[in-house]
Amino acid sequence: MVGTKNKAADLVVSAAIRARCHYVNKKWLGGMLTNWSTTETRLHKFRDLRGEQKMGKLNCLPKRDAAMLKRKLSTLQTYLGGIKYLTGLSDIAIIVDQQKEYTALRGCVILGIPTICLIDTNCDPDLADISIPINDDVIASIRLILNKLVSAICEGRSSYIRSH
Repeated sequence: MVGTKNKAADLVVSAAIRARCHYVNKKWLGGMLTNWSTTETRLHKFRDLRGEQKMGKLNCLPKRDAAMLKRKLSTLQTYLGGIKYLTGLSDIAIIVDQQKEYTALRGCVILGIPTICLIDTNCDPDLADISIPINDDVIASIRLILNKLVSAICEGRSSYIRSH
């Protein structure tokens, strides 16, 4: 799930957590999907730093080095925190506000990842595989659609688990 506009960011986080999906809610970094090898190394670095912090290894370092690593960890948490357990490219992307998340949409189109876009009147419905027309400036409409998508994801996941 991708939604970085201020009105949608918190809704995207809560919906993604309920659906147990990965999310980006601060800033879509260019090449996050198309340059997957670099993103993967950043994720490994992020996991390593978190592990070191949990074990208390950062406290053993000099103050300057520890502060630098904590700042780096904070930055990585901000931008990659929602995809920290992502091991490969996504199967599908849900994008809130196609116009603002055009870079994410373009990356998905290049890689052939199906997209579900919540679009407004200023967007092109032909760019997304599935377009859902809503007023993407109103929190209530975004919440309604995300809740429906989350319930569909949870229902699909539970039926998949039952059948296998």
